[in-house]
Amino acid sequence: MTAAILAASSDDVETLQVVRLRHPWRWVSYAVVAVLVAMLVSSLLTNQNYGWPVVAEYFFSSRILRGLLATLWLTALAMLVGVVLGVVLAVMRLSRNPMLRSVSTAYIWFFRGTPVFVQLLFWGYISALYPRLSLGVPFGPELVAFDTNLLITPVAAAILGLGLNEGAYMGEIVRAGVEAVDKGQVEASQALGMRRTRILRRIVLPQAMRVIVPPMANNTISMLKSTSLVSVLAFPELLYSAQLIYSENFLTVPLLITASIWYLLVTSVLTVGQHYVERYFGRGTAA
Repeated sequence: MTAAILAASSDDVETLQVVRLRHPWRWVSYAVVAVLVAMLVSSLLTNQNYGWPVVAEYFFSSRILRGLLATLWLTALAMLVGVVLGVVLAVMRLSRNPMLRSVSTAYIWFFRGTPVFVQLLFWGYISALYPRLSLGVPFGPELVAFDTNLLITPVAAAILGLGLNEGAYMGEIVRAGVEAVDKGQVEASQALGMRRTRILRRIVLPQAMRVIVPPMANNTISMLKSTSLVSVLAFPELLYSAQLIYSENFLTVPLLITASIWYLLVTSVLTVGQHYVERYFGRGTAA
């Protein structure tokens, strides 16, 4: 009897008509998005205030390209300062020395707790606080002295402001990456007689980089956009170059669009590079 029931059930299953699950609200969302996209495209094409001919005229302007180049090398230098400083801060945070841990913690607390824009302004106006920078004996004679305005130029202020701020974030990123490595692997390596430098190079860093690279790449992209803040220091990066041009011809919106397109292009390239770097350091992990 059981066999007959199973046979009948099998026949019923074979004759069942498969009905796909309907998603009416999905089509509604498609329609809403299509309408919004059509409205946006229509606005971009018909609104003469965008000034697309002006955008095309200045897109490859020598002043814009020089500003773009300045933005790129400022990003690279600020990230270099941030990464080196971040590694030092991470080592201090992981140290058994309470003084080093305290100094690192205080640094990270201060620079993460104050806006980077305020820090840039501070470095830009540091000569109001210290007209002269000197080295010498505390409460004694000066050995060497410098004019602050000659030493802390807009370029130096931009690199210091962005790099020192980035160092606080990179310190936490590097520390998290190192602490993500299982301590048992380090102990096993020590039991095998491996040197600390070899353990760091062959065991800790390859695994820590899988944790470090994604946020570091995101910070690099964020740094590229943060360079626009140094326009307040009259540093001729991409945004400030666009500002100088539209202060002459009063075509504000087209020049801002020109700068924005360049930012989008460069961040897109960095995003693609981030994908390949993450895939490289992610080798050997489970899919």
